[in-house]
Amino acid sequence: MNILVIGGSGHVSGAVVRTALSKGYQVWTITRGLRPSAPGAHSLIADRHDRKAMKEVIEQQNMSWDMVVDCICYELDDMLQDIELFRNRTRQFVFVSTDFVFDPAERRFPQPAETEHYVSGEKGSLSYGARKRLCELELINGNTGMGWTILRPCHIYGPTSQLGCLPLHGRDPELIKKLREGVPLKLVGGGYFLQQPIFVDDLGRTIVSVAGNQAACGKIFNMAGPDIIESRQYYQIIADILKVSLTIEEIPVASYLAEKPEGRPFMCHRIYDLGSLRAAGLAVPSTSIEDGLRLHVEGLLKQQK
Repeated sequence: MNILVIGGSGHVSGAVVRTALSKGYQVWTITRGLRPSAPGAHSLIADRHDRKAMKEVIEQQNMSWDMVVDCICYELDDMLQDIELFRNRTRQFVFVSTDFVFDPAERRFPQPAETEHYVSGEKGSLSYGARKRLCELELINGNTGMGWTILRPCHIYGPTSQLGCLPLHGRDPELIKKLREGVPLKLVGGGYFLQQPIFVDDLGRTIVSVAGNQAACGKIFNMAGPDIIESRQYYQIIADILKVSLTIEEIPVASYLAEKPEGRPFMCHRIYDLGSLRAAGLAVPSTSIEDGLRLHVEGLLKQQK
């Protein structure tokens, strides 16, 4: 099995590469070359926003891949280029989208993959979700000539990222330090929003399981971990791992959104049914939030030494 990963040294893409290599697959990565590529992968160097360089490096390979995974595309031009480059060079194309494509004011519980209510906006997370949705639509409605699969992960965590799932402590590089020093955490809505964080290696396994699976072609899957928790529980688990106390100060939702309306995608419950993954025969995320966060915290502490 030959797999090409666009963005092969990042948080998600790195997990895809590790999983694919562990299965004995041949793996190619396209990165800017700023970080070392995974041992065993064929490293291609190009900035995807340099259209000419991207085209040249792909054409120079003079080959096709069983599956291409784009982990970093979020501009429509990126997707248009993907279709141009790979429509005759791959059997399967996987686009890693986001659950921010959903209109946060119109969510259901659990949220289905098909809905009439998608996000719109020009700033922050609103813009991110809206741009990802435009890329999705190009795959869904366009004549791509290749089998495609869209995956929409919710909050992704793991030791190649920072901790934190909710403002004001989302992806907070100082979170461990603050907890150890007893600093109260200021969480919008007191941290009562429900969500299902997904461990990055679980996401990598699901993505790789798309390879050769025809039941996944032309399908959209919401991606989430096995546990539904309040956001405040996420921080409590981290505090318990560190053996420290947790104090939470509530930031009112209304006042936060009055100042930062682009933060609306965080201000909702993010709950998903994983049954469609099982029905398609894909790898279903199974790492518990306790085990995953322990690995995340221990990984970050090891990096600090």
